[in-house]
Amino acid sequence: MNNQNQKEVSKFKKHFTSFFRVIKPSLISIGTGLFIGLIIMIIFDPRDAFPALFTLIGGGFIGGIKGVGDMLEMAAPIMLAGLAVAFAFKTGLFNIGASGQMMMGALASLFVGILVQLPPFQHLMLALFVGIVAGAIWGFIPGILKATRHVNEVVASIMMNYIALYIFTTLVTTYLSQGTGSNSTSRPVQISAALPRLSTLFPGSTANIGIFIAIGVIIIAHIIIHKTTLGFSLRASGFSFEGSRYAGMNTKANIVIAMTLSGLFAGLGGSILYLVRGKTIADFHIFTEGFDGISVALLGLGEPIGALFAGLFLANIRMGGFYMQLYSYSRELIDMIVAIIIYSIAITAAIQMLLKRFGYTVKTFVSQKILRRPAPSGGDNDEV
Repeated sequence: MNNQNQKEVSKFKKHFTSFFRVIKPSLISIGTGLFIGLIIMIIFDPRDAFPALFTLIGGGFIGGIKGVGDMLEMAAPIMLAGLAVAFAFKTGLFNIGASGQMMMGALASLFVGILVQLPPFQHLMLALFVGIVAGAIWGFIPGILKATRHVNEVVASIMMNYIALYIFTTLVTTYLSQGTGSNSTSRPVQISAALPRLSTLFPGSTANIGIFIAIGVIIIAHIIIHKTTLGFSLRASGFSFEGSRYAGMNTKANIVIAMTLSGLFAGLGGSILYLVRGKTIADFHIFTEGFDGISVALLGLGEPIGALFAGLFLANIRMGGFYMQLYSYSRELIDMIVAIIIYSIAITAAIQMLLKRFGYTVKTFVSQKILRRPAPSGGDNDEV
């Protein structure tokens, strides 16, 4: 019996150690970002710095059930934006156009949600479907340009962001607006097209079923990437385009498929963002959720499941920034602190992913490349 218990404990330790090695880069990224944020808060007002930091970390939980519900509503589109970027990462592509794809998805869903008359369930399904299709088309364009004309997907998708912004602004202000002059906003979607709220679970909050849709789609994406032949082909292309091509894989098709699916996920995120009861648009700018998706993908180590937890964390930090107004910091300073934390996390995660690609951890890179110590014979570079 003792031997059996020892085996179970040993097995648990092994799994825990393996799990910790996987998430360690993300924990380092989070710690770095929060530390930088704390330094800035101390500079501006040292008295409130530590309470404000705990409020920032507490995020939606500071507001109780309502705060958690609001945080989950905010998290759903961020999670899907992170999934979009992470999915492209898996094929060696950098989809920086998630914002534009979200805007096109939101635009298509708004047209259906505002102008079309249908029974509730069919109306919502159609609004989500057209958003998915619009996002997929917007992702397909840089994908096909990359595959057939070797146009860099980063350049193409950045340009597509601005095209999407101008299309979105023009069509919404022309066909979907209400009010005049400075009071002009978009019209809200009809109740039949709005995502049902989770009022029973999170009374008083804006939480809706979008969070469950996002989690379900992330699980499906994880299965596609890790459990299907298509996923294997996409990941192989991500490791080496040339190697995959010589192995007989259609790398051009993989590029197009990856960018199209990436756009699909982002488009769904845009739909969920605005298929909300009573929500309107007053200011027109590129959706910041798409750029948050880059941070989410990096923090989640380029994994779909990682995007789920990273998206929740990022939304929680943003909610924490809202509650930080209880302290002496101005709204502008709070926005700056939250942004610095998010980008510090993203930069730290990006550095660690880059080092990992060359077989290093931060520890081994500093030891071998900066301090010029020889690599240990035990293969320490294998540590994540």
